[in-house]
Amino acid sequence: MPRVCKPNRYLRPAFWALALGGLMLGAGAPALASDGVCSKPLYLTFDTGHMGVAELIADVLRRQQVRVTFFAAHEPTQSGDGSLGEHWAAWWRERALEGHEMASHTHDHVYWLADLPGERFKLRASAGPHKNKTQVWGSAQYCQELARAGDRLMAITGRAPLPLFRAPGGKTSPALLRAARDCGYAHVGWSPAGFLGDELSSSSRSNAQLLQQALANIRQGDILMAHLGIWSRQDPWAPAVLEPLITGLKQKGFCFATLREHPLYADHVRQAQARAAPTQRDRDGGSL
Repeated sequence: MPRVCKPNRYLRPAFWALALGGLMLGAGAPALASDGVCSKPLYLTFDTGHMGVAELIADVLRRQQVRVTFFAAHEPTQSGDGSLGEHWAAWWRERALEGHEMASHTHDHVYWLADLPGERFKLRASAGPHKNKTQVWGSAQYCQELARAGDRLMAITGRAPLPLFRAPGGKTSPALLRAARDCGYAHVGWSPAGFLGDELSSSSRSNAQLLQQALANIRQGDILMAHLGIWSRQDPWAPAVLEPLITGLKQKGFCFATLREHPLYADHVRQAQARAAPTQRDRDGGSL
């Protein structure tokens, strides 16, 4: 039987992939064109975690006037009822008002483990009612899981998330990516130099080492990835490294943009907006 895949309720766009080229490391002031457009961009992203440093990270981003993209799952937190629970709802609303973007990290932080015959997948959640249990899902179930996080973000902020997702651990397969693409989601990983190391043991990789490595290796166009709190790291990466990293990269001539503006995803996002507009008009009685 043909696969039945529930579409992303915000869109059903075609997926576009454009190559990035001419990546050069700049120097001097942040590279903003005369119209204010970021011309030597980096794309800073955060996945959820225990949220223990979320307020401090928000302070740094506000102070540095940097907008980022958050990939959200409903994970256990140091305080409150989970990263997408009511305790943290005001935090997400404030980030949306500040112009940050948000996208799905799967609702229950569900890891892909393996492909199975019949377009099914072996998966394991690290949060939620099925935590640490191996499950077998079809494509439609995986799409529903992606949408659950997006629906929660929409309910909290009143703003549709980006039609993007990041698989926990970055673990995917071509079949999983096809399934997500068929229901409107493009996957976002991170650049090799963009792995900022906040998941690594602080006994083997100090914050100073991680900062030095990032400043030396990051190049224009890179997608950078860190978390809103990592349980296992004893010497937290954020916010200790975050502000010197941002200021150091600005001194090298970089500026920051969200994934809405990334050349690999911009057309995908624009098509999402265009497809969502008629639905919005219908809800509003024919006018926007």
